[in-house]
Amino acid sequence: MCDDYTADDFSRLDRRAFSVLGAGLALTGCGAVAAESGGELTERMVSITTADGVCDAFFVHPGHKAGGGKHPGIVMWPDIAGLRDAKKIMARNLAAQGYAVLVVNPYYRSGPAPVMKSFAEYRTPEGQAKVGPMRAMLTPEAITRDATAYVAFLDGQDAVDTKRGIGSNGYCMGGPFTVRTAAAVPGRVKAAVSLHGAGLVTEAPDSPHRVLGKTKASYIFAIARNDDAKQPEVKTELRKAADAAKRPAEVEVYAADHGWCVPDSPAYDPGEADGAWKAMVAVFAKL
Repeated sequence: MCDDYTADDFSRLDRRAFSVLGAGLALTGCGAVAAESGGELTERMVSITTADGVCDAFFVHPGHKAGGGKHPGIVMWPDIAGLRDAKKIMARNLAAQGYAVLVVNPYYRSGPAPVMKSFAEYRTPEGQAKVGPMRAMLTPEAITRDATAYVAFLDGQDAVDTKRGIGSNGYCMGGPFTVRTAAAVPGRVKAAVSLHGAGLVTEAPDSPHRVLGKTKASYIFAIARNDDAKQPEVKTELRKAADAAKRPAEVEVYAADHGWCVPDSPAYDPGEADGAWKAMVAVFAKL
């Protein structure tokens, strides 16, 4: 997972990925293909009152020239590096497909975003020391409270179609948060996509795979090949849990390493990222 990469790996990828971002290429929510919509987007930073404080988040959706109207809402959970420019780019391109996307700052209890400017920053000793205490606050109970507030925020926005379901996607540590989002508001969250998610199957009584039965969502569990090599049982347990809960689920191991969907990750793989993007958009299209 994230901790398996070296500082040199992150340094090389950081230079490569952000040279791509700086060139102005439109990145999709997972990969590096151009967004289909040529219309404008409306975006802003927002403040969301939760049970634990006030979360800063990035909210983006199609503007009037891009069709306007109302769209399904999406809660996006970032990876361990948090809300930053790379995640905003990913959100814009998902929004351009016809969604109202809310990218949250999971570390709002500790401070406003960006906690880090890039994924590479996490790999520094200072970055890891900074994130550790922040991440420790993200308990299952805290994520459940937060998810409830985020869904309520989306349902209160004019750009969100409340007649359609809400989706959630999450990367790395955000992967299991998508399941908890679906469990927090089962009547509204109809699709959850975990992209190289970590901690989906644990021994805890409230492990994400154990709460699928409390949800009404369809799932995608996109697993990295190196994560699968270390824990091959995870895909089997996810499949068993989804079947037992009678929840539709795609459980797939991708030919890429942990972090392959995120452009400032050392494992970024545009081809495999595009495959995960297409699978995600397909399930969100059914919201």
